[in-house]
Amino acid sequence: MKIALKVSAFAVCAAFAISAQGQAARPTQTFQTSSGPVKITPIYHACLMIEAGNKVIYLDPAKPAKVDGLPSADLILITDIHGDHMDPDLIKAVSKGSTEIMAPPAVAKTVTTASPISNGETKTWDGWTIEAIPMYNLTRGPAAGQFYHDKGRGNGYVLSYGGKRFYFSGDTENTSEVRALKNIDVAFVCMNLPYTMTPDEAADAVKAFHPKIAIPYHYRGSDINVFAKDLEGSGVEVRLLDWYPK
Repeated sequence: MKIALKVSAFAVCAAFAISAQGQAARPTQTFQTSSGPVKITPIYHACLMIEAGNKVIYLDPAKPAKVDGLPSADLILITDIHGDHMDPDLIKAVSKGSTEIMAPPAVAKTVTTASPISNGETKTWDGWTIEAIPMYNLTRGPAAGQFYHDKGRGNGYVLSYGGKRFYFSGDTENTSEVRALKNIDVAFVCMNLPYTMTPDEAADAVKAFHPKIAIPYHYRGSDINVFAKDLEGSGVEVRLLDWYPK
């Protein structure tokens, strides 16, 4: 019996160590604000976790993101109806009884517990200001006259906390609304074909609104080094993170 207990205890410790090692490998970024630190952890593709003020926000939790060992959400933000952004099963996996969800009306038709937030609308939540920014295609779509992302359907978000402004693009091209963004401290910018932008187009958009820091995400199949090269000498700090852990 003692041997069995020791083996069991060892297995638990080993599992904990593996889990801790996996979490430590995530390239969490910490940003100081007047309200305390904001920690942003890449999870997979468009999925990320934000921690601030003892609260946890998830953006676009969707498979195959691995959320084992991560804390439950206090708030979930969803950008669009596509499966790499809206995943009812993973939303349930990161939720608890008190979790709130905000999403575009098109998403709320499926995720019926979500509170709708539309392009141009602003809401407040626990010290955060949440602005819904249009995200859409200008030219790209599955067929002539069609777009992968129609204007008005999905949201990018600007989240403000403690005097810092964080932009999450969702799926967008280099639109006038993106180029007109103001006072962005950290921008998470998409780039992947055929659905959003090339790295060159993403860099051009970033030059227009000039955040302090730009971080590529939602970039599967794109060469993010091109994005970084394009922004050399612009005064924008580029951080290249691994959003596709093996």
